[in-house]
Amino acid sequence: MSKVIVDIETIGVNFETLDEKIQEYLLKFAENEEEKTDIKKKLSLYPLTGEVVTIGMLNPETMKGVALFQDRGAGIEKFEEDGIVYEAGTEKDILEKFWDILKVYDQVVTFNGRGFDAPYLMLRSAVNKVRPTKNLMNYRYDYKLHCDLMDQLNFYGATRKYNLDFYAKAFGIKSSKDEGVDGSMVGELYKQKKYLDVARYCVRDLVTTKELFEYWDKYLKF
Repeated sequence: MSKVIVDIETIGVNFETLDEKIQEYLLKFAENEEEKTDIKKKLSLYPLTGEVVTIGMLNPETMKGVALFQDRGAGIEKFEEDGIVYEAGTEKDILEKFWDILKVYDQVVTFNGRGFDAPYLMLRSAVNKVRPTKNLMNYRYDYKLHCDLMDQLNFYGATRKYNLDFYAKAFGIKSSKDEGVDGSMVGELYKQKKYLDVARYCVRDLVTTKELFEYWDKYLKF
C-alpha cells in the first residue's frame, strides 16, 4: 500500500479586511479587548478565516516529497533539497498540485489531520473552486485510507491528547520543534517574508510524523 505523509501550515486573514457583519459575528462573545485580540490571533486555525500557505507531502518509503508554498509573488524558483522539491504558487496553485499528486497514493498519514489539516484542505479547496480528488474525511475508525496518528495514539478519545512535539519526545523521536520554530510562529514569519523558513519547518513536521507513524506501526498497530 502506497503511503504519503501530509502536513500544512496556515495563516489568518487580515481581520480588518473582513465584512463588517463577519467581524461582528466573530467578536460577539468577546467580553473585553484581550478576548478580541485572542480571537484575531486565532483566525489561522479556521479555513474560512485563514488560508493554506504550505502543503508538505512525504513518501515515507523513498523519503522524497514536495513542499508546495505561497511566496506572495517573490518569484522563488523551484528547487530540490534533501529529496524534497520546493515549489511556490498561489493558494489555488498549491491546492491543485496537492490533489493531483495525492491521487496516486492509497493511504494518507497525518497528525491531527481529521481535526485540522483534512477539513482545512477541503474547505479551502472549495473556496478556491478546486475539486478534491479524495475524501480525506472518510470513515474515522478505518485507518487504511486516512491514518490520523492523534486518533490512533489517544485511542479515539480514550486517553489524553498531546501535541506532536510531546509524543515525539515521549517516544524518543527527534521533534520538528527542536530548531526553534513552531506553528504559532508561522504568521509572523510570513509577515517577514520568510517563506522558505515556513516550508522547511513543514518538512521537519513531515519527518517527525513519519518517525511517529513507524513507531505506532511497530508497537501499537493491530
